[in-house]
Amino acid sequence: MKPNFSKFPRLKTERLVLRNLEVQDFEFIHKLHSDPIVNSFVGRDNSSNLDKAEAYITRINNLIAKNECIYWVIALKENNDLIGSVCLWNFDLENDIVEIGYEMLTQYQGKGFMSEALKEVVKYAFEGIKASLITAFPSSDNINSVTILKRNNFQYEDKPYNNTHLNVKNIVTYTLRKP
Repeated sequence: MKPNFSKFPRLKTERLVLRNLEVQDFEFIHKLHSDPIVNSFVGRDNSSNLDKAEAYITRINNLIAKNECIYWVIALKENNDLIGSVCLWNFDLENDIVEIGYEMLTQYQGKGFMSEALKEVVKYAFEGIKASLITAFPSSDNINSVTILKRNNFQYEDKPYNNTHLNVKNIVTYTLRKP
């Protein structure tokens, strides 16, 4: 597995465009990071503001430049509205393992958008960066997230992996192995 994001991989699905995070996206990031329902499942507090959103964008873009993560914002094709994000990070280069993370504004949940986005990102993880295993660490309380993972063929695993999520309550592990 050799992540190289010098040429950013823009992904498209039937209804979505997954593109790089840009400085002008700070209001969207603030909105996403201010959503109390989303935050309750990802272990984040609700203290977002526009300055923190701008700092977050800078931090993410620096990690991408160092090939330490890849982060897409999810936009609707029809009107370019930003609705969520998905990332690959926490690379275990020795074992070809990558973690997937995702979040979506509450009003867009339950419409199949995240499942559609994950299919493309999973394909990219296996074909683009040559991962052998993708991990995900949702809260077992987040029924929607667990359902999305199961729908995308992730399997529950009771095995420890490199997991840095200290603030997520009732965290569980799901994995998807390269076909």
